[in-house]
Amino acid sequence: MQTAIRKIVTYTENTLIEGGKATPRPLRLIGVAAVLTNPWAGRGFTDDLSPQIRACAPVLGEILTREIVAVAGSGEAIEGYGKAAICGTSGEIEHASALIHTLHFGNHYRRAVGAKTYLAFTNLRGGPNTPIMIPLMDKNDEGRRSHYLTVHFQIGDAPAPDELVVALGASIGGRPHHRIGDRYQDLKELGDVHG
Repeated sequence: MQTAIRKIVTYTENTLIEGGKATPRPLRLIGVAAVLTNPWAGRGFTDDLSPQIRACAPVLGEILTREIVAVAGSGEAIEGYGKAAICGTSGEIEHASALIHTLHFGNHYRRAVGAKTYLAFTNLRGGPNTPIMIPLMDKNDEGRRSHYLTVHFQIGDAPAPDELVVALGASIGGRPHHRIGDRYQDLKELGDVHG
């Protein structure tokens, strides 16, 4: 990889009570983020981002996937999943996007968890302590609303202006006491057979 990972941060949250009522099973949210030097930092505007994408994205995908699966216990245990990237203030949002919006990155995670859906995502620019917001969706059914969740955490010293934060998120379980139905119920009510 052409850029150095400065640190890897792991975040976990276990919800036991929601709305004043005990959860049938704890909801576990997991986030794993790599803080790395932006491979395009200091180069000025770069037309072709692909050399750094091919060099960095597969390595990041492999490392972050290994870390998040280890925290979850197995890929099979992960039900909801997503990804996010933040570029520091000297970078372009395209730099954050470049490393996560490629199959070189995401396929590591999809294969490890046996997913059928695309990875929900966010990508933005910010400074140290910018909230990392990783939207999640069911790994096999994008219309299953119970797994529309967000992993939310911050890294106090990242990203620096010339850094990127690249993250994966996961849930073990869906929202406790889910009761708003799913997309398919709405389609049926609306008489929309095409979705």
